[in-house]
Amino acid sequence: MTPPAALAPPDAGALHHIAFYRFVPLPDPDAVAARLRELAHGLTGNILVAEEGINGVLAGTAGALDAFECALRDDPAFGRRFAAIVCKRSGCTTAPFYRLKVHRKQEIVALGAPARTGSDNGSGGAIDVSPAEWRRLLAADDVVLIDNRNSFEYRLGRFKGAIDPQVAHFRDFPAYLAAQAPAWKAAGKRVAMYCTGGIRCEKTSRALGDLGLDIYQLEGGILHYFQAMPDAERDWDGECFVFDNRIALDTRLRETATTAEDVYRDAPDDAWRLQRARRLDAAG
Repeated sequence: MTPPAALAPPDAGALHHIAFYRFVPLPDPDAVAARLRELAHGLTGNILVAEEGINGVLAGTAGALDAFECALRDDPAFGRRFAAIVCKRSGCTTAPFYRLKVHRKQEIVALGAPARTGSDNGSGGAIDVSPAEWRRLLAADDVVLIDNRNSFEYRLGRFKGAIDPQVAHFRDFPAYLAAQAPAWKAAGKRVAMYCTGGIRCEKTSRALGDLGLDIYQLEGGILHYFQAMPDAERDWDGECFVFDNRIALDTRLRETATTAEDVYRDAPDDAWRLQRARRLDAAG
């Protein structure tokens, strides 16, 4: 198979999507949320703000998103707390969102406990691995590869050789790792985990105690891997689910023809997700 060409730069006049997060202590998250509402005016999407940091997805023109990213890093209201934030960008055929929502939450990704944050924004108990290093890690014989997402996301697409923990809720994922750790440690295994944009892995690693394992996480998640590796299909089977109206992306970050019905029809336990997707579509 001929590898696809490198991703083309986005068309400045088209609609684009960005995803971003940062774990950093926020002394006044309500003030941060208020300022984000002002800066994101004219864009659509969702931003979560908590004492542990921010987590957002937005859509707009390339110029509008460029302006938002610059403000996010440099606006005096944030005190340079987001100066090193990374925004992952992809193009859109379908508008991902219908309106803008900025929510004040207890957590920016729900695990049942706020993350242990620090000014260095380190990943807690896991080692960040770049996309190129991740490919080499996947080829190692002593690595257990874990998908840190929902089972319906795993079924739609996954890294080759990955394990689906089949936990019912994200908050159960650290307990799964802890339960498996003794066997993996006895077998001399290292653990590699990944998620869509990196935030679930980072939150998990911050919640873990010392399991006595070498744990690695894919820096920036699947979306970063697709962006950085033009031949990502060498390591990936299927598509990547995204939590917006586009539903799924291929390894070149292009929207596919997959529908919500395609994703959920064989998953009775996720029927409520399909109903929610239909309500949101009707509301648009």
